[in-house]
Amino acid sequence: MPMQFCCQSGGNMLQWKQLHGIGDCMSKKRILPFPPMGWNSWDCYGAAVNEEQLLGNAAYMAKHLKKYGWEYIVCDIQWSEPNANGNDYTPFTELCMDEFSRLIPAENRFPSSSGGRGFRPIADKIHAMGLKFGIHIMRGIPRQAVHRNTKLWGTDKTAREIAQSYSVCPWNTDMYGVDSQKDGAQAYYDSLFSLYAEWGVDFVKVDDIANTEFLPDNPYSARAEIEMIRKALNNCGRDMVLSLSPGPAPISAAQHLSDHADMWRMTGDFWDRWDKLYAMFERCEAWYPYVGRGGYPDCDMLPLGRLCKNAPCCGDQNRYTNFTLDEQKTMLTLWSVFRSPLMLGGELRENDAQTNALLQNEEVIYVNQHGKNPHPVPIADVNFRLWTSQGENGETFFAVFNISDETHTVKLHTEVEGLADSTCIRDLWAQADIQKSAGAFGCTLPAHASGLYQIK
Repeated sequence: MPMQFCCQSGGNMLQWKQLHGIGDCMSKKRILPFPPMGWNSWDCYGAAVNEEQLLGNAAYMAKHLKKYGWEYIVCDIQWSEPNANGNDYTPFTELCMDEFSRLIPAENRFPSSSGGRGFRPIADKIHAMGLKFGIHIMRGIPRQAVHRNTKLWGTDKTAREIAQSYSVCPWNTDMYGVDSQKDGAQAYYDSLFSLYAEWGVDFVKVDDIANTEFLPDNPYSARAEIEMIRKALNNCGRDMVLSLSPGPAPISAAQHLSDHADMWRMTGDFWDRWDKLYAMFERCEAWYPYVGRGGYPDCDMLPLGRLCKNAPCCGDQNRYTNFTLDEQKTMLTLWSVFRSPLMLGGELRENDAQTNALLQNEEVIYVNQHGKNPHPVPIADVNFRLWTSQGENGETFFAVFNISDETHTVKLHTEVEGLADSTCIRDLWAQADIQKSAGAFGCTLPAHASGLYQIK
């Protein structure tokens, strides 16, 4: 397929000078007050999502979920690939690219992008619904741009002059890394985010960057590219959430991540299997000190509802989630008390009433959005995990998880501060007050089940 061109921003040298005149600001201008909530196309459409699917899920969110806080619609990977199919990546495939080495949407999948309009028409429609629009990108510069030595916007350097050809993603061949020491490197990233600002993008998920798997001994080898991206985002004139993938991000880089990103994956790809959910407790126990103090460690997407529409992945194609209802609640309870971003993965238009009831529980969502100081609490019973956090008005929340494969009863006394003096406990999933005996609380939970409560 011939190269496509999109020149709407190439001649705006005044803007470029303004961008570069801002200075060397590389850290965030603001702290994101709440974990982002939204939908990402990957779990149901893989690499092959199209315009109708994006807008259809946006319309559903606007009608059924927006009032509960869900607001981002994120187009995941390979939107520049005309022949994307399923969940696989085609090695060395031709991508749609403008004359300045920047990937643009494939017109056969996103027809409104024709004529150099990019994602702007889709973003405008999503914004008109009262929602926000996001995209996925891979770290670096397109391999085909380097091989053709195409131009860069805002500089006389070329793609080949800034590329780090040894810095490659082991699972996707589309890109080379960018060498931060080369003249033109920052200009390239500036040009990307200037283009995304023109498109009206509100959220950018950058992949192959929180953990660069091609260097096992140096998983954070893209530190300099993170800094260039943050600087470009700060200078682009539009506020965007910066999300970094994949995980696990090294905890040794926690401060750098907090300084530059709004959310970052602390795990590899998460799917609807109990072993993956069980393993998330350990990750949350390691990362909780960094929650909300600059950003949000990300437990990854929520595989709820209808998944894998185009191809099988970690299970059957076109399946409903493998999680039991108890496991779905446990996942949402852990994500909420930990304050992970909440990004839905299923085809929203096929949600059943049970799934929507989970996503429309305002009291559970409140814990995610407004909880403070989430942390695990030691508990003697090895069958359980216990977490607490505090609300904005001094409330105490606690979550109890049965991580075993059998039904068990747990009794709490002094483990949760304020429990002994409380008059009743509120069950946030049931949205009902529960009377309790003085000085203690007990509950019986089936295997893999949980409870989320507020002390009153």
